Amino acid sequence: MTIRRPLIAGNWKMNGRVADTAWVERFQDALAASEVDVLVCPPATLLHAFGELLASRAIALGAQDCSPEPDGAYTGDISAGMLKDLGCSHVIVGHSERRSGHGESDALVRSKAEAALREGLTPILCIGENLKEREEGRAVETVLAQLAASLPEARAEKIVIAYEPVWAIGTGRSAGPDEAQEMHAAIRAAWPGADAQALRILYGGSVKPDNAGELLACPDVDGALVGGASLDPRVFARLVNLSS
Repeated sequence: MTIRRPLIAGNWKMNGRVADTAWVERFQDALAASEVDVLVCPPATLLHAFGELLASRAIALGAQDCSPEPDGAYTGDISAGMLKDLGCSHVIVGHSERRSGHGESDALVRSKAEAALREGLTPILCIGENLKEREEGRAVETVLAQLAASLPEARAEKIVIAYEPVWAIGTGRSAGPDEAQEMHAAIRAAWPGADAQALRILYGGSVKPDNAGELLACPDVDGALVGGASLDPRVFARLVNLSS
């Protein structure tokens, strides 16, 4: 039986200033002995500062997006290689806020994940349905189609999938444990390789200490991609402690 080590990742989105690097010490002070992997993804402006602070700690550094291109005339973009230089080990690709707000297609998301893999980064590939698709009974169908179209060729241990129901992101609503488990099990069953049991699938969407316990207890939920709750170091530490 494959034992998957849980991963708790914090996505700060467009939040944080230089003074917020104090988060690292406050989080560490509130953290109990942990048997899970911890990842923080601050905005690009803080990656260098966080990289220096996390270099000697058991906390990994991730970015929130990357270019599909390795270098060149792409003003404002950041390549996967640049992120690696800053100490990143992971990068989020295909978050619904990128898909909807920036018109990112499945093909673009796949090319970003491929760029991350080429540089030795672990892509956290986000997929999820909107409220209309869920209410029409098309949630699983939608998510699996998105997965198939966005997924690069990769061994399970080289990629992380994050299931984030769009209707639960930043709304205070969250999928119940039965809904989360159904979707995570469907994603694992659809994995194209023979190593599906090694695949880590995170749940994201208004994850907080009061609902994390039930969600993380689901057999196919291997951790969480946490948004707003990750900005508070003590709340994020509580989530990590719950996962241990």
